[in-house]
Amino acid sequence: MKAWLRSVVAALAAAGALAVAASPDAPIAPIAPPEHVRGVEQTFLTYPEWFLVFSPAEYASYVRHASPDGFPFLGHVGQFWQGYAAVTKESYAMGNELNPGYHLMVMVIGVSTTVEYALRSAYESLVGRLSQATTGAPTAEDQLAAGVAQDYVNFIRELPWYEYDFDKQLRALWALPAGGPDLARKWERRFALSTEYGIKALYARLIKLGTRSIYDTPLLVTAAVVQPAPRPDPKLPQVKLLKELPDGAALVTVPRYEAFTAYAQGLAAQGVDFREIAGNDSILLVSLIGDQQWQPRTGIEQRLLEQPILTQPGRKRVVATAQVRHLGAALREWAQAGVQVEHLFDY
Repeated sequence: MKAWLRSVVAALAAAGALAVAASPDAPIAPIAPPEHVRGVEQTFLTYPEWFLVFSPAEYASYVRHASPDGFPFLGHVGQFWQGYAAVTKESYAMGNELNPGYHLMVMVIGVSTTVEYALRSAYESLVGRLSQATTGAPTAEDQLAAGVAQDYVNFIRELPWYEYDFDKQLRALWALPAGGPDLARKWERRFALSTEYGIKALYARLIKLGTRSIYDTPLLVTAAVVQPAPRPDPKLPQVKLLKELPDGAALVTVPRYEAFTAYAQGLAAQGVDFREIAGNDSILLVSLIGDQQWQPRTGIEQRLLEQPILTQPGRKRVVATAQVRHLGAALREWAQAGVQVEHLFDY
């Protein structure tokens, strides 16, 4: 190719690149470093994961004052799959990446939870209910089980469930006095809880091995571009400033998972708005809790799902999308209106 022709081709290529960069439809590169960027499909796909935190939390609250044989295990199975279908449909409609690895993980935990809840429902409805009828008060085993249920929920709000020490709880169960009143209930609970904790301990080891061989270790922080830069706040000690931007915004990291909701609310209370979260500037999935008659009207882009809280008559969960750029304002409005923000799904 002649020199002049090469120059023309190079000039046309450069012009084309500039035109694409200047086009309003061209995607804007995230400000967050690449290791902090997560696909927008993950704000949807994390919902079924987090439902398996909401469900044990509801169970832990329930068994503090009631016998587990009345818990709606099968109702929660239905809600899990209904939620998974709703968020998958919306993510697909938006044209997001499929992310088969994440779907595989959700299917594994969904199927295993379905099997577990079906077995527990059958057992508690028959054997558990019969043993409960022989006692007038919770046994030491019942009390330990209620404490373990809450301890487990506290743990999985921050770390993967398979890291939980079920072996420790199994040892604590068998350290309880073997004799005393209500022997039928005591020994039935020992059998039920030993089976549950033992199987989960073994299954957790298998899942841990498989997860570590397939998936990378997840980051425990979320990068966000906020404006204005947040003020130091002793209530938000883990906000870390990565970079100040020329327009007064800032790139920061905040804790991921459960803590992200509280940190986002704390930043919004300062008057801070979000421009980007985990490299995304479009939408974020949120779940809100309210009375059955309540209809959220502010801060919501699209409502995906409503489900009753099965152990709290008259209460419901609303799952919806919110614009990232409007999230700060929405959080401020929800706080003023007394809306319970259950979770912000930070990809």
